[in-house]
Formats: sequence, structure tokens, C-alpha cells
Amino acid sequence: MSKDTRQVSFTAMKDGTKDDYLLLAELEKPYHRMTADRVLAELRRQGEASMDGYKITRMHHGLQAAARAEKEGADIDWIVAALLHDIGDGLAPQNHDRFSAEVIRPFVRWDVSWTVEHHGIFQMLYYAHHYSWDENAREDFRDHPCFDICAEFCERWDQSSFDPAYETPPLEHFEPMVREVFGRKAWDPAVIREGEVTNLMGKAA
Repeated sequence: MSKDTRQVSFTAMKDGTKDDYLLLAELEKPYHRMTADRVLAELRRQGEASMDGYKITRMHHGLQAAARAEKEGADIDWIVAALLHDIGDGLAPQNHDRFSAEVIRPFVRWDVSWTVEHHGIFQMLYYAHHYSWDENAREDFRDHPCFDICAEFCERWDQSSFDPAYETPPLEHFEPMVREVFGRKAWDPAVIREGEVTNLMGKAA
């Protein structure tokens, strides 16, 4: 397939015409459709080398978290969130939770992306005291409607998923779910459901 060689007329965005921007909108559609491919490729990169000090790779950690979610009967949004909750580690290790949330935010429920965005601070419950940090920093969010669901996510699927002996499917098992989620219309209010909170099975809390 030959590359589309059409280009805009401008060298500064403020000089662009309507035709220029209609062209860009047209040319961006195939790129948007390949989002799932790029996400899956990043996961595979995370599986190429083990994390220093850990018993498993970052990809294996995501796979294991997703496997636990699926085994418990979680719906597709939670399973994909569990799989991708650390996808930001490669480029944003200091704020990977927020980075990961932005990757999935246009395509999953509001409470799911909120949980991924805040799982880092909630996870501190398990280890922060070893560094003389505040393990209860999550308490700043105690009154948030997603507090309990984020705490459950961390307890059941994140902090427990570093076990090399846990039976975990390969990435190919979850690939159709990733493609389904990223194939949704971005920012669809019927998907996002702003303000609604579900349990880990995707049912109304």
C-alpha cells in the first residue's frame, strides 16, 4: 500500500485552512485505528527484560493482574485496566499511574480510569513505611466515591500479582479485549458514564 503524500499548506497552525484541517482529520483516522497495535507493542516491550529486583517482567505483572481480574468475573473494562495499569512505566516511571490512566481514559468508564490514575498512591499502603514515607497517603481521597474500588483493585489484583508461579495466559489471550476497548468511539458518554461508580465486576456499586 503506497503512502499518502498529501500535505497541508501551512507551516504555522494559525495559517491553516479548513481544507488543511479536513485533510488532517481524514489522514489521522488510520492512525487512531492502530492505537491498540501500539499499546500491545508497548506491552511486548515490557516483557523483553525482567524488572530489576522483581521475579517477573512488567508485562507478566500486567498479565497476571488481568488474569486475576478475569478469574474473579470482572468485566472487560476492569480486565483491560488491570492489564494496562502500568503501561506508562516505560516513558513515565515517576508518574506512571497518571500516564497509564490517560492511555485508557477515552475508552473506559470514568471510575476505571480514576482507579488506574490513583493506584500508585493507594499501593503505598504496602511498602511506604519501609522508606519512611506515609503509607496512608491514600486517606487524602477517603471521601472520593472511587476510594473503596481503588483500594480493592490494589489489594486483589495489583499488589498480589508478582508471583511467577501463578498460572497466567499469554498476551494473545487478552488481545481481543484490548482491541475491543480501543475500538470504541473515544469519549463516548455512554461508555465513560461520568460520576457512576461500579464494583470490580462492572456492576453498579
